[in-house]
Amino acid sequence: MKILLVYPRCPDSFWSFRHAMKFIGKKASFPPLGLLTVAAMLPTAWEKRLVDMNVRPLADDELLWADYLLISAMAIQQESVRELLARCQKLKVKTVAGGPLFTTYYKDFPEVDHLVLGEGELTLPRFLADLDNGEARQLYLDDQQTELKDSPMPLWELVDMGAYAAMNIQYSRGCPFDCEFCDITVLFGRTPRTKTLAQLIGELESLYTRGWRGAIFLVDDNFIGDRKKLKQEVLPGLIRWMEERGRPFYFYTEASIDLADDDHLMELMVRAGFEEVFIGIETPLEEGHIESGKLQNKNRDLLASVRHIQQAGMQVHGGFIVGFDSDPPVIFEKQIHFIQESGIVTAMVGVLSAMRGTRLYRRLEREGRLLGEGAGSNTASDLNFVPRMRKNALIGGYRDILETIYQPKNYYQRVIRLLREYQPMYLGRRRLQSGYVGALFKSMLFLGIIGRERLHFWKLFFWSLARRPRLFPLAITYAVYGFHFRTVAEKINWSEMLHGEDTCHPKGG
Repeated sequence: MKILLVYPRCPDSFWSFRHAMKFIGKKASFPPLGLLTVAAMLPTAWEKRLVDMNVRPLADDELLWADYLLISAMAIQQESVRELLARCQKLKVKTVAGGPLFTTYYKDFPEVDHLVLGEGELTLPRFLADLDNGEARQLYLDDQQTELKDSPMPLWELVDMGAYAAMNIQYSRGCPFDCEFCDITVLFGRTPRTKTLAQLIGELESLYTRGWRGAIFLVDDNFIGDRKKLKQEVLPGLIRWMEERGRPFYFYTEASIDLADDDHLMELMVRAGFEEVFIGIETPLEEGHIESGKLQNKNRDLLASVRHIQQAGMQVHGGFIVGFDSDPPVIFEKQIHFIQESGIVTAMVGVLSAMRGTRLYRRLEREGRLLGEGAGSNTASDLNFVPRMRKNALIGGYRDILETIYQPKNYYQRVIRLLREYQPMYLGRRRLQSGYVGALFKSMLFLGIIGRERLHFWKLFFWSLARRPRLFPLAITYAVYGFHFRTVAEKINWSEMLHGEDTCHPKGG
């Protein structure tokens, strides 16, 4: 059997980092971990190939080679998915689909030959057994949750590691919190499930023996969901392995803001090699956290929490949302002030979106406020409901946030603020990854000579060399990130987003 695994192209977004990749000579941020894991579940005798359309185009000859095309995707990849499925129909290639997009929206894809949904460790074996017996059905759906000890090691040999800026692995699934707008608990539940320490070390060892050095993203939606296991077993074991191997990796992940309340956990994470953490801040206003059920953000000084984490040795990247029903007209100024004061350089700001299956989606449906399906994007094009605030005010305020926080002067101020507060433990020992020396010279040319931010670039360049020389590579990295963020923001079609009636919900202002 010939199997072609295909990962559709992601659109240009803040998360794609596509405009930063050219500085380091990479094609994409991470390989398609889900497909690599699925590939490991297929019979070893089958011939397997993988094409990541974020790395290179997919040729018709490759489609015609396959007996089956396996596709996995997230909601943000819908456009590429539909183009790919149309090509398969035209060429009469049989398709098997799974992953978050198809699990949530499977009724929207009747053209797929076989939908294998939910957690693949449960549904894929059933499909394979039926396929072997010539009785494969169109739909395999299971809302049960697997034990991650049954999840296999990804089949890394299917990808060219040199095409990616970082590798990625999964330690846990699920999140103990249940924010109204989030679909993570819909997909993975509220009880965190984890791999064993032996599994985690085995995956790291596999990457190590294949020659990978540098960044690894732990894709968990809340890495600290099971703190007891982390502190008693996993992080101490990871610390030992990292020291034995000469600290070949550094890690980043996602966590909830209550990480700031646990100094021992933060110390262990930093000693284990964690340097960055993404946290959903969402809004500086208490009313927004109450409305969305984000209990972990309530009754706390968010600025102090962010600073505490950064001073403990981890850079905080933040997610922010506008468009809550409780948002007053001053929300945009409040968001800008918080982002600037916090020193969160990577500030991902989006308009609230109602994803199918979430409590927010169900509430807005009951209220008659849904306008369509969320696209999973982190830009204003994802507004799919009638907001309390007038649409033009919401989109206009959102535009003001992006234009302000990514303006070179404000952006570089945040970089310097972060570098002043950030207290890394091991950053100076890091090996330079392939392409990063070239990135320095490219940044000097494109940002320091050609770019309109050149004055701010050189101020950061010499300030970091003089004041925080150990953090100089990080300063250049953030300068490159800023180029990407500004490029994405400048490509947003604001007139298209503002098109249509300037409506608000009757109870709004």
